[in-house]
Amino acid sequence: QVQLVESGGGLVQAGGSLRLSCAASGRTFSSYAMGWFRQAPGKEREFVAAAISWGATYTLYADSVKGRFTISRDNAKNTVYLQMNGLKPEDSAVYYCAARPHRGGDGLGYLKGRYEYDTWGQGTQVTVSS
Repeated sequence: QVQLVESGGGLVQAGGSLRLSCAASGRTFSSYAMGWFRQAPGKEREFVAAAISWGATYTLYADSVKGRFTISRDNAKNTVYLQMNGLKPEDSAVYYCAARPHRGGDGLGYLKGRYEYDTWGQGTQVTVSS
């Protein structure tokens, strides 16, 4: 089972950019589906983006971040990234990295479900000021 450590959060002005990183331990990183979720105070943890390596890299995004955020993964470094551009105050939240073995043959839609993931990082705070 992998262990996950996020980094890269911080305070940024609206319209700015941040890149989050999630470093994973373990030998089978490439076979894991990797997701990013976020949780703002008083709100449910919500899906942001996910990526799998299945020959090529396939990605999935929440509508609220599509076109602004980019998820990528470097399997040689056991790391997944979330590049966040055009940040808005409503993007402020604790961002969590999550992992699970990819369920081949089921498409990607199941990766939007927080309960699909069995491993989580500790979270990193992102604050966007207006």
